[in-house]
Amino acid sequence: MTKKPNRLINEKSPYLLQHAYNPVNWYPWCEEAFEKARKEDKPIFLSIGYSTCHWCHVMEKESFENEVVAKLMNETFVSIKVDREERPDIDGVYISVCQMITGSGGWPLTIIMTPDKKPFFTGTYFPRENRFGRIGMLELIPKLNDIWKNRRQEVLKSAEEITSSVSQMSVKKSDGDVKEKILDKAFEEFSKRFDKQFGGFGNAPKFPTPHNLLFLLRYYRKTKNPFSLEMVEKTLNEIRKGGIYDHIGFGFARYSTDRYWLVPHFEKMLYDNALLLLAYTEAFQITGKFFFRKTAEEIIVYVLRDMTHPEGGFYSAEDADSEGIEGKFYLWTEVEIRQLLPKNEADFIINIFNVEPNGNWYDEARGVRTGNNILHLKKNFSELAEEHSMDEEKFYEKPNSIRTKLFEWRKKRVHPHKDDKILTDWNSLMISALTKASLVFDNSKFLDAALSADSFIKKYLFDGKKLLHRYRDGESGIDANLDDYAYYIQAQLDLFEATSDVQFLTTAVSLDNQLYENFWDENFGGYFFTSKDAEKLIARQKEIYDGAVPSGNSVQLMNLIRLYKITGDNKYDKSALEIVKAFSGEINRMPSVFAQFLCGLDFMFGPSVELVFSSNNSALTQEAFYSISKLFFPNKVSIRLNRKNFDELVETLPFLQNYKVTDKLTIYLCRNFACENPTEDLNEIIVSLQKL
Repeated sequence: MTKKPNRLINEKSPYLLQHAYNPVNWYPWCEEAFEKARKEDKPIFLSIGYSTCHWCHVMEKESFENEVVAKLMNETFVSIKVDREERPDIDGVYISVCQMITGSGGWPLTIIMTPDKKPFFTGTYFPRENRFGRIGMLELIPKLNDIWKNRRQEVLKSAEEITSSVSQMSVKKSDGDVKEKILDKAFEEFSKRFDKQFGGFGNAPKFPTPHNLLFLLRYYRKTKNPFSLEMVEKTLNEIRKGGIYDHIGFGFARYSTDRYWLVPHFEKMLYDNALLLLAYTEAFQITGKFFFRKTAEEIIVYVLRDMTHPEGGFYSAEDADSEGIEGKFYLWTEVEIRQLLPKNEADFIINIFNVEPNGNWYDEARGVRTGNNILHLKKNFSELAEEHSMDEEKFYEKPNSIRTKLFEWRKKRVHPHKDDKILTDWNSLMISALTKASLVFDNSKFLDAALSADSFIKKYLFDGKKLLHRYRDGESGIDANLDDYAYYIQAQLDLFEATSDVQFLTTAVSLDNQLYENFWDENFGGYFFTSKDAEKLIARQKEIYDGAVPSGNSVQLMNLIRLYKITGDNKYDKSALEIVKAFSGEINRMPSVFAQFLCGLDFMFGPSVELVFSSNNSALTQEAFYSISKLFFPNKVSIRLNRKNFDELVETLPFLQNYKVTDKLTIYLCRNFACENPTEDLNEIIVSLQKL
């Protein structure tokens, strides 16, 4: 019997298309659905998830593909599916509802609401029948139907109260100040939560949250407190050794289900790998450790090999499941490895990656070992090399040559689903990370990849004035949100410094103007997540919390600081100070949950520098610029002047007209609002920066 598609069949989202043949009469988020609910006097069943979400798949298989459940849903609700990655504005509002009511949130996110979008019941995953201590859909739906029909006034009152509470979250004013000692307070909070044995912060499940590490690296540079660096190194070592890392194909999974980083939730997200690339790159800048450099380079191998569109944009994610089983693509048995490799190579790999005859993945539900192994290291390269009496770099090649054989074999397996939509915000994060890596590792291919992705965005997601959020299957759509603008402005500033091409700076300036005009909160300061012209939801959110990704306000704080340092225009400094004031209350209460914001504050507090490299000899300029880029001194901006870009740069930055461009290299350094004498001695600048 041929299944009939529902209304999701015409959507572009891979997540919505996964549900296009469910017997549930799904609607996308649209006025038609709300009008139908009003007309038929039905509540809305809103289900929010994303295409690589394991429990979203489970709920679909159990309930949304089940004819009995679907019949109940169709009789009781008008059902709407939303891809949280396409519509983070909708997701942001309703995940706040879930967190407020239940104390937690996640996906799949389930919201029951009135036809005018006001929620009165919420939860996450619900099984088909009662189990896990959770009410099942078969019992839940009739109860909700009874409440809607027989206790309507209670429902409407509750919906109004919930809506009022959510809408008030963003309309609060902070009049306090943020002092430099806030950085010390954040460090103390991280120190208390740090897992000294296994790295990371808190207990299971554990997320890498790279922006925490980026702050701690800056704190180490500022204070030279060794524990700050120790927390970063321990965490980066443990997650790279653990099963959260794909030791055969590279790249990181989203999080670990345990404290030890062994058992991941196997989905891979572009944003995680972008932020971790940045963390490993900066850790290498400080430590010079081979383990960190190779990890950064391997992440790039994975992204360019598996996550890149032919025209340069980056795909969003890879699923945890294949053939309906979570992690199946990534697991190995000892027998399989021995069948594929000669005995000496198999013995070596089994030892290095801790493969056990009965498997090292314990199935808690069945109380048995599965026979499957999650490959992981118990020691890093330097420790393993020492055991084998080898140089670390030479040792790396031994398991790597064997790894490639396993990789070629694994390619024959059924691959997890790839979410091939291209998002402006996540792509921008990867552009920034690749740009940074290109400078630190002096690798032009990384910069080429960043430039190619930027060209993709400019071709498909930017009309010269406004940004769009999503591209997929030949179609661009969905108005950009704050994260899209903030991350892309950051990427433009990174590319400007890396290339000295003024077009990136002018794009950043133009987009910042758009952002201020359409997203700025005139009453309380800071940026709303959505434009003033966006669809009106029950609340217009303004987020500062740095969660799985940094908040747009946190990234924009750093953008404004950099724009002020580059252009000298006080309007950027004024806006940056207003953002700090707007969120001072939250920051002062618990600064460690705003790690990216703290990176911006660290830049504001200083020391910081502005550098101008001036020479018509591009080789001299590039050598000096790259030499300084290899140093870990994040609180700086750099401009490279030559005869080719001089006129264009002066048009955008008039103060540069007094700078001279000769065949010699001249470096101008200003620090903490005071400029030093120009010098032709690169080492003098390096020594000066190292003393700060």
